[in-house]
Amino acid sequence: MVKNLILTSTNRSVGRAILQHGDRSSIIKLIVDTEAGNGMPANKPKADLLKAVAESPISDVLEGRHPARSEKEWAEKTLAPTLEKAPEKPIGAPTGTNLDEHGHARFSTISNEPIRRLYTRADLPADWNYDQYLGYPGQPPYTRGIHSTGYRGKLWTMRMFSGFASPEETNQRYKYLLEHGGGGLSVAFDLPTLMGYDSDHPASEGEVGKCGVAIDSLEDMEILFDGISLENVTTSMTINSPASVLWAMYLVVAEKQGADWKKISGTLQNDILKEYIAQKEYIYPPAPSMRLVIDTFEFGSKFTPRFNTISISGYHIREAGSTALQELAFTIYDGVEYVEWARRRGLDVDDFGPRLSFFFNAHNDFFEEIAKYRAGRKIWYRLMKDRFGAKNDRTRLMRFHTQTAGVSLPAQQPMNNIARVALQALAAVLGGTQSLHTDAYDEALALPTEEAARIALRTQQIIAFESGAAQTVDPLGGSYFVEKQTLDMENGAFLYFDKLDQMGGMVKAIERGYPQKEIAEASYQYQRAVEANEKITVGVNDFVIEEESPNILYIGESVARAQEKKLKALRARRSSEEVQRRLDALKQAAAKAPTAGTNGNISDVNTMPFIVDAVRAYATVGEICEALRQVYGTYTEVSVT
Repeated sequence: MVKNLILTSTNRSVGRAILQHGDRSSIIKLIVDTEAGNGMPANKPKADLLKAVAESPISDVLEGRHPARSEKEWAEKTLAPTLEKAPEKPIGAPTGTNLDEHGHARFSTISNEPIRRLYTRADLPADWNYDQYLGYPGQPPYTRGIHSTGYRGKLWTMRMFSGFASPEETNQRYKYLLEHGGGGLSVAFDLPTLMGYDSDHPASEGEVGKCGVAIDSLEDMEILFDGISLENVTTSMTINSPASVLWAMYLVVAEKQGADWKKISGTLQNDILKEYIAQKEYIYPPAPSMRLVIDTFEFGSKFTPRFNTISISGYHIREAGSTALQELAFTIYDGVEYVEWARRRGLDVDDFGPRLSFFFNAHNDFFEEIAKYRAGRKIWYRLMKDRFGAKNDRTRLMRFHTQTAGVSLPAQQPMNNIARVALQALAAVLGGTQSLHTDAYDEALALPTEEAARIALRTQQIIAFESGAAQTVDPLGGSYFVEKQTLDMENGAFLYFDKLDQMGGMVKAIERGYPQKEIAEASYQYQRAVEANEKITVGVNDFVIEEESPNILYIGESVARAQEKKLKALRARRSSEEVQRRLDALKQAAAKAPTAGTNGNISDVNTMPFIVDAVRAYATVGEICEALRQVYGTYTEVSVT
């Protein structure tokens, strides 16, 4: 038998031998146990046989797997002859990441995780069973979704992200989106607002209204939501370092409208950890920043029980170049860090936990993204149940918003981005998102035009009402490929968690530069593959054409001048003494260490009530953030080496 094995030298014969006798190690044992040279031609030494075994294009059928007899027969009788006649060809240049160590075509996800040609029951754990690993929708471990009926009872919220130029102009865009079927609003703020500066601050020059709407005071927030009932619409606000300030403004506008704070709903991004990791729009050092976040947890649990006080965001981690696994692992571990800090404050996880939400990216690799969302629900359930002992079922549920991947939308041939966004949005829906924003095709060039924003919304509506994707729960559940990717995501995330635990948590890891370095390396490797044409981006490094520039939305400096004029008038008519008094009270509270409130009250030095008081007096974003800068200082990032 061994003699026959050695005398056959083609890949097909080697493949048959592998399938007959077991994996590579079994064949090695057969060779070692055979008398040296027994029936072996001199020109066929054992090393050559081992090389042929290793290089067989069907050796992976058995490597680390236990396939059924029928799969072995398929590999021998159908697959091997096919590969002999027509070897597999990689997508992209046949170099680098697209070839394995034996020169065979290698297929991988956008995150460069290897993909097999076929997935079967043999790719799942030996003890894989439906109840333990998959379960039913609306039941632990929530792999198949947090709602038992999926989207049959309620579609995801079509939440369009918008904000540009002045509050007046953005208000008109919001009304346009709501009139055309948008189910919720998502506010994009300009860079000065994100960094806690007023529009007339020197650091704001050239940036006012350019990447979002300029909000300087309660007056601007009143204009932004003029004619829009905050009790009847859900609003998400993409704001982090000054999150508590902008949220206070939103709450005061709702109050002025006569809305009940306990009835308003929406989401505050408020995720400062991912700013240090990826987006870099931070103001204060990590510890006081975390204190401000926990203040919002405590305040929200008491006064705004339907408002999500944080959206723990992987979106920006992915946009910075992370892999799908890094996005999932770092995002969920950020959630772990927030829970740890809140518990150290003395808060009960079942009080604030149900209002924690997540925000993920939807990138181009369709199945990888779906697996990421499914794994995320399983992981969060395990953490809340086992690590934090949550008793409330709602605390154990991962609720998440998704946005299609802006970084994946090139400026070249921008109309192609409509197809990319549709695929990304469909992945989010099949993964069970609770709300979704679809990017406009022209976002690589400028803020979206009205037409581009409408097409983005229509993309969601076509998926919802024409594709059939919303008619059944988790339609890809049970797919060997998707289930294997889901398990790999879950296991890979827990390996990252072990490393982060050993470092002392995410804040400590950030101070060491660990997640920043991991993301930088992943980003570099992907860019290298693109530049080598090993990863294809249609219209960028292949299928390139000459084209004219499209019409784009232009934001001029007139917005800045108008905001400066409004600020000057506001400061002239408000009570400067009252503003200063409330800012001083805020500084005194911020300087004290908070403890959990007692008898149903919040901490006496929780900063939120003091910020709300300052907002009511029409203190500006810049003034409130400057007051906190005087207490906490500012942060300079550690160098990543």
